Amino acid sequence: MTAPIIPGAEPMSHEGSLPAGALVLHGFTGNPSSVRGLAEALAAAGFHVEMPLLAGHGTAIEDMIPTRWADWQADAEAALARLGGRVERIVVAGLSMGGALTLQLGADHPEVAGLICVNPATQPQGDELAAMVQDFVDQGMETMPGIGSDIADPNASETAYEGTPLRALLSLVQDGLTPLAQRYPQMQMPLLLCTSPQDHVVDPAQSGFLAASYGGPVERVSLDRSYHVATQDFDKELIFESSVDFARRVALPDSA
Repeated sequence: MTAPIIPGAEPMSHEGSLPAGALVLHGFTGNPSSVRGLAEALAAAGFHVEMPLLAGHGTAIEDMIPTRWADWQADAEAALARLGGRVERIVVAGLSMGGALTLQLGADHPEVAGLICVNPATQPQGDELAAMVQDFVDQGMETMPGIGSDIADPNASETAYEGTPLRALLSLVQDGLTPLAQRYPQMQMPLLLCTSPQDHVVDPAQSGFLAASYGGPVERVSLDRSYHVATQDFDKELIFESSVDFARRVALPDSA
């Protein structure tokens, strides 16, 4: 029995007017509220939109503790399939872990028209970090302090969990990022990469790693006024406008 959905964390499914769709994915311990503005901007531009609530998120942290990378990947795949039943041309967008899931879908589905990553997690951060987290787990810890609401705008806040589930974090790194990082050179669809130089959750160097190893064309946008949750921060409109423009160009080439 899962807890009730946090107000504002509800998933979104939108029927658009264009022959193209956008899948929007939230981050680790976050929920759709953090990327709703991006989903709504794409919907307002006419795109069909799917924005799922990933397993264990948007309710209570106890619901997330048993979830793993395979669960979140399955939710992203299911949402992509729902969009694929309505349109042929699809753009996938994600924040943080949602960016990693975006890259995973791109690696598994070369027919995807384009990818949009905002401060994405792209690579494992060394054996030392994994060993430290594993040591916490071995000591019986299930959570550590949260990573949510890294936002420069004092008038904005993220309704993320106040803790970080450790086993789920290990799965993100070991099951998700470690094998995924080897696949970037083979990927060919266009990538829009939005990065905050001041990010206190995901090192901006992870965007640099992705840009350097990615096989297809990369467009970069610097989010100079924002921290990690940039889709709720001072540069959110820049993200929305850049994403809509990018999505139109790659998913609707005849109208560009």
